[in-house]
Order: sequence, then structure tokens, then C-alpha cells
Amino acid sequence: MAMIALGIRPAGKGLRRSSMISDMHTQLRRNYQRYYSVLRPDSEGSGNDFTHVIIGGGVVGLAIAARLVQRPGTSTVILEKNGLCGTETSSRNSEVIHAGIYYPSRSLKTKLCVRGAKLLYQFCEESNKNVGYKRIGKWIVAQTPAQLEELKKMQKHAETLGVPTTLLTPEEASAIEPHIRATHGVLESPNTGIINSHEYMQQLQLLLSESDAGTCDIAVGSLVTGISHNPNPKTKPNGYRVWVGDAPNREMVFITADTVINAAGLGSVDVANMLYPDPEDPRRLKKWFAKGNYFSYAPKDPEKKMVVKRLVYPVVEKGLGGLGTHLTLDMAGRMRFGPDVEWTDDPEDLKPSEGRVEEAVKSISEYLPGITREDIVPDYCGMRIKLKPKGATFQDFVEGLLYEGCDPVPNSFKVKTARVVDEELEEEREDAGEARERKKNSK
Repeated sequence: MAMIALGIRPAGKGLRRSSMISDMHTQLRRNYQRYYSVLRPDSEGSGNDFTHVIIGGGVVGLAIAARLVQRPGTSTVILEKNGLCGTETSSRNSEVIHAGIYYPSRSLKTKLCVRGAKLLYQFCEESNKNVGYKRIGKWIVAQTPAQLEELKKMQKHAETLGVPTTLLTPEEASAIEPHIRATHGVLESPNTGIINSHEYMQQLQLLLSESDAGTCDIAVGSLVTGISHNPNPKTKPNGYRVWVGDAPNREMVFITADTVINAAGLGSVDVANMLYPDPEDPRRLKKWFAKGNYFSYAPKDPEKKMVVKRLVYPVVEKGLGGLGTHLTLDMAGRMRFGPDVEWTDDPEDLKPSEGRVEEAVKSISEYLPGITREDIVPDYCGMRIKLKPKGATFQDFVEGLLYEGCDPVPNSFKVKTARVVDEELEEEREDAGEARERKKNSK
């Protein structure tokens, strides 16, 4: 794996920007070929530069790439607009491995979360201790009879998913976590945990560099500005042009690929809408943003410091747009709170909001009554992209099937998601296993 930057060449231990950026298209192609040899051989006759282009170098894009390089003959490039991978949502979150009990049974959110938790723990266990994680468990606490009924419904829902949970009485909870208030009970999720997200992304990049099957390269500083069907008659019908630039108001270049994967995070809606350039096209997606402020726990009197050993969440408030201002722990056991939900029109607003502290203390004190205003300070914040506005009901993930049927070639635009890629690879493994078994039995 090589770390590439659009219009940038290696210069000793550092990188420098090339002055030849005016000849974008030719230079980009030559840079890839000459310095990184990432253009795959035309073994299948497609004529495209890559088998896969992944838009977005966050944890999702890196995880997809790590699966793709297991497929022999693939050539993948990750296009990341920032100077480093994983600097947006992937590094601005609670670092929680969720068990998958919040959403409807047949939803993609539930399916991906339940399966994803299993795969993520397996990945961490196989990482030779390169990825820090702890299966510390989570409590969802009920403060009213109505909330307790919600917990009972959640437990039945978890049973249908095969996810273990346990209901605790207030007395049982108090004996385990004396600082936590749960006046009507607790739903315990033992399969919930935490992970060091930065170590996880580093390990994914290590896997990309060590692959002996497919190849993958990362092009940082590469902002995708458009996607179109590749009109080159030498390419297959499912080929695409992905237009890339490294700064506003500069000439764009394009690279070609058999498959495009949208893992653009906060920019995923914009990427999806590139397939529908007409502003009036009803297939275009709308977007809203919900900022999440985090608060660190820093009591002035160390002797009064409270210690909690597991994650603590309130019962979800419908239409909130989040899971409530919860208590999480980092790998060192330090407490932090958040995220809250602050709807905003500015996805670049990543400065913690001082004015949110009082409201946070009010929410936190419902389950941690010993907290005071002086104990917490604004720490950092993240950003959520939403497909529905404030107060809306549940919205599941939207997948690549949305993009079929676009002009100029019907059924050609199939921008794949992580789930689609993962299932394809699982099918290939099963087919390979069946083939080996048939060969074994035929001897």
C-alpha cells in the first residue's frame, strides 16, 4: 500500500506539492503508474484504472478495503479528501461497540450492528494485541415505570436477535454501581464494549500493506467532485469515471473503475447526489446535521471523584436524533459524557458549545446524581449526518440499490455499500469452500 496525494510526489521523508498540477489528468495517471504501480493489468479487458474506487478513508472505507484486498486480482484506491485518513467522524465518536438492540429487527442498522459487533471483537482478538478493546458492558437505566416498560420491550427484542441482556432491580444495580441511580431498574447489555478507534484504523491500514492478493492505495487530499458513466467503448458497461480535485477552482481530473463504493461519511449524501445532477430529481437525498458535544469529567476535589466501571445510557427519547447524553469510558477508564444532540446547518462546526454544559449536567444528573457543574468541561464534538430532520421517526440506512436505473445506461450505477461488499466476499468464500469439498470428495 502506498500513501498518495493528488499532485504530490515523494520527497525524502516528507511530501511536497508538485508544480505540474496544471496537466492534471496526465500527471495523476503517470504519478500512479510511475511511483506506485497501482493501475492494475488489463487482465479482464475492462481498460479501467482500478477494479474499485472507495470514496472516503474513514473507518468504513478502510474496513471495506481490508476485505477487498483479500480478493485476488483486485486493485483498489481510496480517495480521501483530507490529508490523513479517519480525521472526521471516525475519530470523533464514543468508540463504543454496540450490541445492536435499539432498532427494528429487519432493519439494516440492526443487521449490521449485530453482525458487526461479532466481527469487530473477532478482529480485535486476532490483531495480536495491536487494537485495544474491552467488553465492559452497558447499562440502560430506567427512572420511571414507563421507562421500565421500555426496557422490558427492549429485552424481548434482544431475545429475538440472539443478543444477551439481563434486567436488574434497583437494589441489584445499586450494589454493583453505587454512584448510579436507576430508580426503576436496569437493562444490562454484557456484549457492549469499547475500542481504540485510532489503533483499529492503523491495523486496517497495516492489513492493506501486507496483502498478497489484491492491492490497495490511499490517495489523500483527493476531493471527489463528480461520478459519471465511463463512455470509453473499450471499457465494460459498468465502468465509471470518478472526477477528483485537490482544491477549489482548479481543473479536475478523473480516474476510472469497475465499481465505486460510497463511504464518504458526512459527504455521503453529496456523493450519492452526484448521480442525479438535476436539482429537481426526486431521487436526490436531503441531509441534516446533528452536532454532538462531549464533556470530560474533571472534579476539582480528587477525593470526591466517582468511579463507574461500565457504560451508562438513559432510555432513548423518541425523535431526539441520538441515544441521549450517556456516560462512556475510554481505554484508561476515564469517564466522559456525550454526545448530546445539537441540530446545526454547519457540518464544519466542530467547536464544543459552552452553552450546552448546563443542559448536559441536567441530563447526566438523572442517572449520576453526584455530578455538579464544576465537575465537567466541554471536551470535543462530533457530527452526525441525518436523512430526516429533527423530531422525525426512525430512518434506516439507504443502500446502493437506490442508484440503479440512472442514465445513460440503465441499471449501470451500482454504488456499493459495506454490507454488499461483505456479503459478496462471504458468498465467494462459501463457493470456494464448496468447490474444495467437491474436489476432495471426487478423489
